[in-house]
Amino acid sequence: MESLAELTERRAIECRLSPDRALESLDEAEAFLGDRGFLTRTPDCALPSLYEACHEEPYQPGGQGFATWPATKWPWFGELAGRGYLVTAVHRGKNLLVSGAVARLLDPICRAEIGRMRAADRGWARLLDHLAAAGPSGLDDLRTELGLKRQELRSLRAPLERCGAIISRSVLVTAGEGHQHSSELERWDQAHPGNAEAGADPARALADLLVAGVRASVVAPEAELRRWFSWEWYWSGGLVDGLVRDGRLRRVNGHVTAGGPD
Repeated sequence: MESLAELTERRAIECRLSPDRALESLDEAEAFLGDRGFLTRTPDCALPSLYEACHEEPYQPGGQGFATWPATKWPWFGELAGRGYLVTAVHRGKNLLVSGAVARLLDPICRAEIGRMRAADRGWARLLDHLAAAGPSGLDDLRTELGLKRQELRSLRAPLERCGAIISRSVLVTAGEGHQHSSELERWDQAHPGNAEAGADPARALADLLVAGVRASVVAPEAELRRWFSWEWYWSGGLVDGLVRDGRLRRVNGHVTAGGPD
């Protein structure tokens, strides 16, 4: 079995943490997403990061926020979304780009969240029902059709996005003689249509997602796992213990790595 040092070395290679493994093209970035399954935008945990794998000087050295993004490769995150990959906010409100395989793992949880959140709040239900009837809708249209102020819509959509019930997509809109970016909202079951497994258990799906996240990371601090995703209510105290007992995860000096083949 690999030691923590060996796992850390393999993580550096597979997650492209060294400059000699820098992504050189959008096609390489797409292959990286397909290989790992998850990509955060900027590094914030053990999950692989697209911008970290670019190894490019920041847009504005010494700056903060957007200025820290790669100088020329920063559009790649949105361009991968433009190739059909979903950008979710289920990483506790932060952008998380997922492959098709990971979207299928997310599906039972996000569908369950549509029902849970619809039942929990009248405002959430109104927005979810409107999207079900109208289909994917721009922010301006939603504010007009639902009679909401900008901040009211923002307050409704943020928790729905964070829990995966809805997805936000960036769209280009005409503004006078120029163009500007806005957002379009759609329910998860519109963004990821198909036949969900009847009666799928979101808690079991979270376990599967967690194992996939550890595989993507190669090795991760065990204490960090609970902070990867938004759904505290599907997390049981013995979740990691059960995955270790079943051989799906293995503990190594305060860290976890994937166990045998699933």
